[in-house]
Amino acid sequence: MDTRQALLVDAFAAEPTAGTPAGVVPEAEGLSAEQMQAVASELGATETAFVLPAADTDRRLRCFSPTAELEEAETATVAAHAALSERGAIDAAEWTVATGGGDIAVETKPNGMVWVEQGRADITEVDVPYSDVADALGLDEATLKDVGADLPLVTADAREPWLMVPVNYFEHLSSLSVDVAAVASLCDRADAVGAYPFTFDTVGADATRRSTLHGRAFRAGGHTEEPVTATASGACAAFVRRYGALDDTVEQITVEGGHFRDRPGIVSVDTDGTEVWVGGRGVTALDGTVTVPPVDDDDIIEA
Repeated sequence: MDTRQALLVDAFAAEPTAGTPAGVVPEAEGLSAEQMQAVASELGATETAFVLPAADTDRRLRCFSPTAELEEAETATVAAHAALSERGAIDAAEWTVATGGGDIAVETKPNGMVWVEQGRADITEVDVPYSDVADALGLDEATLKDVGADLPLVTADAREPWLMVPVNYFEHLSSLSVDVAAVASLCDRADAVGAYPFTFDTVGADATRRSTLHGRAFRAGGHTEEPVTATASGACAAFVRRYGALDDTVEQITVEGGHFRDRPGIVSVDTDGTEVWVGGRGVTALDGTVTVPPVDDDDIIEA
């Protein structure tokens, strides 16, 4: 039987059981797409990265959700490179990585940070009444209008479009009562994959460095809040930078998330308001082996 090392790596976290878990299969050469899909389904993470050799780039990543192959997956990309770096398989360097959506740049740092090129952020103001947004999230309309004069409702798209919802204070962000159906309807009208309410009022990373933003991600059609979402975090950072909502002294934006899922994490973002790079750490929470099913066999025997 073919067995492979399989990891669960918590991305955008510095300790296990925080951030967002992603699957990583560090040596996936020889696996078919059907086998990768079966392994990803067995691991159950939102994203699983399969590391492969490549002729024209430093490596290739094929990334899968439990049900489909993904063109790009920043969380799994961070997790894979954090795991490879942790094991000494790669050094701190700049890399070119082939993905289903094209080649991307990745940089691994000596301090354990992994930076991934997210690309260009497109931002579009949307004409949705504050009352509808407030009702969908269980907020008072005033909590949105307080910041609406400076930051309008927009869709921000850095790989996928999210409806950005600025909220005045953390206490209001923390007391959301989300109507799943209403969020789905709202996102359909805004042509967005999910709603991302956020605030500049943060918990703070530590005593010496406060985070810039705190965000919560609710994907349309989903029934649970996503812990730490790289695409939404990067797009949100580009949005606030482009609209001049940050002091010029803020060079690197840090976006908190996951606290309300008991999986706190931090996404670091470098952006000029258009081009976006997202960065984070990763820590291995589970290291084991998975038995790969024969081709056309849908069952994983053991994990």
